[in-house]
Amino acid sequence: MPRLFTALEIPRDAALSLSLLRGGLPGARWIDVENYHITLRFIGDVEGHVADEVANALDRIRRPEFTLQLSGVNAFGSKKPHSVFAAVSPSPDIQALHAEIERICQRLMLPADPRKFTPHVTLARLRNARNEEVAHYLASRGNFSTMPFTIGRFVLMSSRDSVGGGPYIVEEAWPLESARTYQKRFERPLEALRTIR
Repeated sequence: MPRLFTALEIPRDAALSLSLLRGGLPGARWIDVENYHITLRFIGDVEGHVADEVANALDRIRRPEFTLQLSGVNAFGSKKPHSVFAAVSPSPDIQALHAEIERICQRLMLPADPRKFTPHVTLARLRNARNEEVAHYLASRGNFSTMPFTIGRFVLMSSRDSVGGGPYIVEEAWPLESARTYQKRFERPLEALRTIR
């Protein structure tokens, strides 16, 4: 049974920048470059009919494309770090997309994700990494950032039950609308109201 989650893909240029962060940390198992992504909502192991319901509901999302930037490197697990990641610069657009997907998942009675939504790209999973080595790795890469990039779609991804880090498969993808198209959808009803008056 596949494990599902919604995500944003990382474009090639940003992925190449992220790949330069690999290495220099003993005990790190580095994520393959082609598996970089930003998880929007973890769904989990679900039956086929539930996966279909999720896909049908996600198909109704209408949101504009937006720009993201990755900035800074950090670790999850304060006392015993278990992974290092590149952070996403604050973005109301990604928060709004996540919130809409979260509402859909709640309506479908999917279990809530207990973790706070922290948009990020996992770079490595850590095993027996010493705190001081993790601190040194983070300090030496603290000024990392990518050029801003456009998010033109979101996807439903699956992974097989494994240790983590892929391989991930895009099961379905939904395009985000260009800002111009998105704006026009809201202008038409206003124009219709004006002609009625």
